[in-house]
Amino acid sequence: LGDAAESAAISQVFSDPPPVSSTKGATGHMMGAGGITELIACVQAIRTGLLPPTLNYSQPDPQCGLDYVPNAARSVRLRYAMSNAFGFGGQNSSVILGAAP
Repeated sequence: LGDAAESAAISQVFSDPPPVSSTKGATGHMMGAGGITELIACVQAIRTGLLPPTLNYSQPDPQCGLDYVPNAARSVRLRYAMSNAFGFGGQNSSVILGAAP
């Protein structure tokens, strides 16, 4: 349910939704550390120009129709990245990061 809700929100906010990736396939559910791990992945994506892959992505969910960067990193020109962290019990946050000028 969470993935479908997040996909719907991204589609509503962005008229042309950006690629979306998740580190959870590589790290598992890290409870409280998941948010900082995603934040580090966003910083590195901006620094290196590589979107991290969504590992173990094999079966598209019909309720989640975005580009999820499946199974392989992708080279892109990136100035901004958004990290969404949604945890158990309502610990939710979204942070938008930008490259230094």
